[in-house]
Amino acid sequence: MNNLEAIAKIVITLGLVAVVFGIFLFAASKLGWGGVRLPGDIVIRKGNFTFYFPWVTCIVVSVVLSLIFYLLGLFGRR
Repeated sequence: MNNLEAIAKIVITLGLVAVVFGIFLFAASKLGWGGVRLPGDIVIRKGNFTFYFPWVTCIVVSVVLSLIFYLLGLFGRR
């Protein structure tokens, strides 16, 4: 298998993961699971303007994904 075939398989896999994740997000919004806010996320409300920056949520997601990828061996080996 040459490099182009390997890259194509990776792109297809990432696309399928994105579709599954999108379906999950769509279902979560319909079930009312959206809008999870952790303590430490920044929310600024002024009149009819709301700014939301989920920096604690980003850190938690990053740690969880890093742990999953490490356990799967995707980043642990070189």
